[in-house]
Amino acid sequence: MSFAWTIIAMVVVLAIAWRFLGAYMAAVFSGRARWLRFAERPIYRLIGVNPESEQSWRHYATSLIIFSAAALSVTYLIFRLQGVLPFNPQHLPAVSPALAWNTSVSFVTNTNWQAYSGETTMSYLSQMGSLAVQNFASAAAGIAVAVALIRGFARKGAKSIGNFWVDLVRGTIYILLPIAFVAAIVFMAQGALQTLAGPVHIHDALNGVSQLIPRGPVASQEAIKQLGTNGGGYFNANGADPFENPTGLTNFLSIVLILCIPVGLTYTFGAMVGSVRQGAAILGVMAILFGGWLAIASVSEHQANPAVAAAGMTHQPTGNMEGKEVRFGDTSSALYATASTQTSTGSVNSAEDSYTPMGGFAVLTGMMLGEVSPGGVGSGLYTILLFAIITVFIGGLMVGRTPEYLGKKIQAREVKLAALGVLVMPIVALILTAIAVSVHAGRIGPLNAGPHAFSEILYDFTSVTNNNGSAFAGLSVNTPFYNVIETFGLLLGRFAIMVPVLALAGALAAKKTVAASAGSFRTDQPMFVGLLVGVVLIVGALTFFPAVSLGPIVEQLSHGKFF
Repeated sequence: MSFAWTIIAMVVVLAIAWRFLGAYMAAVFSGRARWLRFAERPIYRLIGVNPESEQSWRHYATSLIIFSAAALSVTYLIFRLQGVLPFNPQHLPAVSPALAWNTSVSFVTNTNWQAYSGETTMSYLSQMGSLAVQNFASAAAGIAVAVALIRGFARKGAKSIGNFWVDLVRGTIYILLPIAFVAAIVFMAQGALQTLAGPVHIHDALNGVSQLIPRGPVASQEAIKQLGTNGGGYFNANGADPFENPTGLTNFLSIVLILCIPVGLTYTFGAMVGSVRQGAAILGVMAILFGGWLAIASVSEHQANPAVAAAGMTHQPTGNMEGKEVRFGDTSSALYATASTQTSTGSVNSAEDSYTPMGGFAVLTGMMLGEVSPGGVGSGLYTILLFAIITVFIGGLMVGRTPEYLGKKIQAREVKLAALGVLVMPIVALILTAIAVSVHAGRIGPLNAGPHAFSEILYDFTSVTNNNGSAFAGLSVNTPFYNVIETFGLLLGRFAIMVPVLALAGALAAKKTVAASAGSFRTDQPMFVGLLVGVVLIVGALTFFPAVSLGPIVEQLSHGKFF
């Protein structure tokens, strides 16, 4: 399938997902879809939760933190004890303390940053009981927070924003599990591995060579890895490994799975606040940003790689194929990378460290926008709504009115919470980058020198703070320094945004709505879409442009041209 037809097919499938998956999610979180009620009730009894009882934003946030802390503890223990636990046919030893801590935090925060090779580090139990479970749990937690914020806009004079445990359970069993189950079957049908039989030993008697081929329960993890915008691969090569991503169909399915829930949630938002046009406006912003960054990435990767040209290979008729699978090509790889980095997925089917300077610029700066186009499951929607609040505040200043969004007056408390949520990521990412380039333990990590070395470090902390998980893999991160310092970005990039979002949801839910007037700023019109795009771009440019100038921009300029 050509690149153009791939884009057309993707748009059609996502349009269907926007309308029907979005409406289904609205029904699930409004309590109208109850076809799995028989499965819900035992879970609530087991955890001691009354599904009819709702929570204030403080109790909702406390439940989120308690659940995440418990998940982190269990995951860490499994890693540390895997050497004596079952389902370990390769007899892999316990994961080292620093790496176990880093990986546990990474998967609980929906980042899935991997400083290890999965097939040689994690047992089957660690892969299934820790990594795959957290793929479901962290994704469901992100969706829950987004839904809580939607309720904040939709409710009037309310003291509660829902029940975290109910939202978590319903997000898992009504949305994530059914879709992942069907997707895993497709992956298996296309050739992805799914077995507990252990690795295969092959001996080539003719050449006297022996080889150990790792296997495992891959397809089941691959499906939720993409659907939950998790990104952590079973194998070190991630989506470039044919056992994970065997065909063009699975590659296309991976891209659709990555994007379908973040896209569908914009319809859910519109349906739950009573105006689908509001959700369509948010989707329009996401589409504009995604299309712009896809154009940069695909055009850049369709050019010759200047580093390869400098090595003597000046004729590169198929674009930059360094670090890419021949079966996917340059532009399809760029599409996959854009989808992965414009969300919080981070899975890869090519080596992003081998991209052209401007190709690397595209995937790096896509994260720097806050991953709102369309962002991760839940996180993309609640982050862009923070930007929307700042946008209506700016619009209110322009016309001298108290800003309003969806009938709610946006006052000092709401603006402060939105600004805090928006600024956490760039502040943390830049501070951690500055620390890494200032100390010896950080500077010895990059494989390369010069501006590309800086790009590798900057990409690392932008990725972990955005809960993305992709990397310019020339950076050696399995060291005590990186394993520990990254966890600050992982935790702050997740919970220092989620908690302000929930506080904002509580503040909005308690407000009464005000009637629209002739002077109200319409937030379902092209003017709002354009202003919101501008705010997202300006915030990203103002905070990150100096750092990006020291990395991919100066690297590209050293070759004398941009495209």
